Amino acid sequence: MPLSNPSRRAFLKASVVAGVSVYIAPLGGRAFAALFEEKILTPVQWDSKSGAPRFRIDGIAKVTGDKVFARDIRARDMPHWPQQQSHAFILRTTLADRPYEGFDLGLLGEDLKPDRIVTADDLQRDGIAFPPFYGDDILLPAGKTPAYLGQAVAILIYHDFARYRFAKDKLKFQDQVIRYGAPTGPLQRDPWGTFRYVRVGGATPYDEDVFSSLKNAPVFPSAMRKHAPVWPDGIDHGNPGEVGMAHAARIRAELDNPPATWLVLDREYRTQSSDTAALEPDNANCWYEAATQTLHMVVATQSPVEVSESAAEMVAKARGPLPVKRVIVHPCYTVGYGSKDHYNFPLYGLVTALYADGKPVRLANDRFEQFQTSIKRHAFNMRYRVAVDRETGLFQSFAGDFEANGGGRANFSASVAMVAATAAQSIYYFPKNDLTAVAIASRAVDAGSARGYGTLQSMAATEVLVDEFAEQLKLDPIEFRLRNALRSGMKNTQGAIPAGAIRVDEVLEAARVHPLWTGRAKKKAEYEAAHSGKRYGVGFACVQKDFGTGAEASFAKVEIRRDGQIVLHHVAAEIGTGMSTSQAVAVSRWLGRPATEVRVAVTDWSDLPIVTSGDPYLMSQAEQDKAAANPRWSPAYASPSSATNSAYYFTHSTREAARIVFMHGLWPAALAIWRQGIGGGQAASLVVRVEDARWVDGKLTAGGLEALPYQRIVDKAHELGLVTGAVVHAFNRWQWNEAEFDIDGALTRVPIDGLSVRYGDGADATRKATMTTPGGYRVLDRKKAYMVPTQRNNAAVTYYSAVGTLVELSVHEASGRVELLSHHSIMECGSQLSPELVSGQLQGGLAMGIGHALHEYLPLYEDGPGNGTWNFNRYHLPRASDVAVWTQSGTVLPPLSETDPPKGIAEVVMIPVVGAIVNGIAHAIGHRFTSLPVTAEKIQEVLA
Repeated sequence: MPLSNPSRRAFLKASVVAGVSVYIAPLGGRAFAALFEEKILTPVQWDSKSGAPRFRIDGIAKVTGDKVFARDIRARDMPHWPQQQSHAFILRTTLADRPYEGFDLGLLGEDLKPDRIVTADDLQRDGIAFPPFYGDDILLPAGKTPAYLGQAVAILIYHDFARYRFAKDKLKFQDQVIRYGAPTGPLQRDPWGTFRYVRVGGATPYDEDVFSSLKNAPVFPSAMRKHAPVWPDGIDHGNPGEVGMAHAARIRAELDNPPATWLVLDREYRTQSSDTAALEPDNANCWYEAATQTLHMVVATQSPVEVSESAAEMVAKARGPLPVKRVIVHPCYTVGYGSKDHYNFPLYGLVTALYADGKPVRLANDRFEQFQTSIKRHAFNMRYRVAVDRETGLFQSFAGDFEANGGGRANFSASVAMVAATAAQSIYYFPKNDLTAVAIASRAVDAGSARGYGTLQSMAATEVLVDEFAEQLKLDPIEFRLRNALRSGMKNTQGAIPAGAIRVDEVLEAARVHPLWTGRAKKKAEYEAAHSGKRYGVGFACVQKDFGTGAEASFAKVEIRRDGQIVLHHVAAEIGTGMSTSQAVAVSRWLGRPATEVRVAVTDWSDLPIVTSGDPYLMSQAEQDKAAANPRWSPAYASPSSATNSAYYFTHSTREAARIVFMHGLWPAALAIWRQGIGGGQAASLVVRVEDARWVDGKLTAGGLEALPYQRIVDKAHELGLVTGAVVHAFNRWQWNEAEFDIDGALTRVPIDGLSVRYGDGADATRKATMTTPGGYRVLDRKKAYMVPTQRNNAAVTYYSAVGTLVELSVHEASGRVELLSHHSIMECGSQLSPELVSGQLQGGLAMGIGHALHEYLPLYEDGPGNGTWNFNRYHLPRASDVAVWTQSGTVLPPLSETDPPKGIAEVVMIPVVGAIVNGIAHAIGHRFTSLPVTAEKIQEVLA
């Protein structure tokens, strides 16, 4: 069916990119019902007293096997698509040290030949290329050496499933299919990114810095030589880079020749490459509709806006017989852990559809293909040189060098390396530091934004080093941590003061008195006496991790219908974290109840036409000032669901939209009802403050006035034509953009930079005339903007959440096997939106951290996953028996007050257990491992 005759759920234009119209379309037919109808996505069952949901809104659908994920969708589920489903798979190289010279499909015979083969020649002829972020060679041309193992060379398309299935099985593991030339060696390339953070603090942790990245600037290489960075010369009175290098040289020289009172440890740590192991492999189902020159895409992604824009950018540059005027993206629920953020798989689906003879074509990895191609967690090599004053037990100086193996494509490797370096301080204060970070390019499989984002690697190493310091200083490890803990008002290694209260000392104090810690010596003696051949140990680690990227942006729409139903639309994608449930609950802070209809991964924001330009991380202050003169401009449009950003950043936009509706809709409606009830001249003298307003059992009360039922207030707000809907856009560069808006004559300053409002059904003709957007909203251009200065980029991080973990374990002397007996975590996460979701995040993160510490490992190169032979039969993902599933426990520090915002915790929960396990093994067998994972074989070598 052509676009001019859409289904009952109209397609809505979202934007135009490079001349291509980009649309968001909710899934139709059975797929639409599965994702958005209330009979499938159950409205939140809410406990009004606790404010917590009883179960996830997508929980029943998942348990009963309904079509929830992108991988479930077929052409027959999509209204107006052809019913015939085509299928495709990709041929990939398994060597990267010699030229690719084509492929041989002779194994297939005549019966299993593809209906269509797509190669680099087709793409070059038709002008199809990746956007710059993804690099070159969607498909590798013959004659070139692969940049990495598993690089795609051809797409094989089949119009029937049986032939596709037999052909795919026939070619699997057959190395002779790909032809190569003589070995030439792997490609040598410059790093994906390099950074240096130098800081020299003042006389106390609270004084102004002598030099820091925030005060002055980070240091960047002046050149590359033999693919290695060349740093500026150190000059005390030069430019910021030269001054920074002068301080760096002094820091390192002092560590080479330290004062007599210093204890300096020089250690190297290594972490492995590992798989993100999302249980939904990468997939896309796309259809090129030649009659209307429309490309339809059902995709699994954490960043639907980015996929839409990248797809439009790609097809806009195409030429020849494949014109595309429209791109329609159908985002779905997915599972990511970072692996579906800015990943190129949806774009391979796009390419495949253009050559599928007008038929819908599904490209979906099996598990072997997923291991071969999915984004990996970076392998790191790290060198730490850290000094402590022997008398005070206080850190004095930190020089760190961090090398991340970014693999064959850039992805977010530069950022991951940078974050690893800036996070390495963890919960500690260092008066001086010189931290370098480099993300190297290699022939390994792509590494990218995996859960932990570099901090898993660096902070786990820090915790192992801290325990070794405590041992040499003969201090209790938690006491040593408390002496050095970063506290509110102190500066991080970039010179930024963390936002909000820092509560790591409370986490440490709670761990110090826990029975696992206080009784560890006695328990060790008793356990080893009772269990011959086993050694007992207790380990502890505590970290705090940033959440967010420094350029977080989001849209949210909150609307109250006449029947009282609350509608929430959000730009965030559901990736398995429970975001759709928590955001539904988040509106209750202002509206007294959760949203009843929730739409996520929304990319159509025509009700608030925000524009953006430039790079929010790199733009100058002058560029921002010029652009901000446009009252509808923001430094960034929308963030993917990543960087642990939902609890804090996405909740902010949700609650701000709900607050606008309350302050300019429900509250004035309530005042009108109260005044009407008082009557006479007394109504004019009614004094009631909005800060006294409270929702109690579904009713609004304030200052002892009548408790008003929710629906009565809603009816009044609609009757008076007050604000009953708001769309907001928010941007955060380690603090929120703010702006002033004129809302019905009231100048209001709020921590958002874009706003549209919708009036109730009873709005007069004048107000209705201003509601000009497709959804009947009035766009309010801001009267004044308070944009966060671009200098805040140099802060790198300011928002933190903390977790400490105690681990009790045993080591079997003969086999080297580590058994976790129990573990306890202490978390500081602000106000919890849903305690059950927080608990789920903690349990899942602990399992991932245990796998990283003890089990999960991928060789980087030819014998690794790039050769296409890896699956879970070779890769040890933690099972219930590995994680002490029945003996784990956790506590959450209560918020300081009810106004504490929720904090992002999805990544930090997996980190401290890694250091705690390594420290526990040291307590058990007296050996400190510096390379992960700590396998049974490594332990056997030590104990032999």
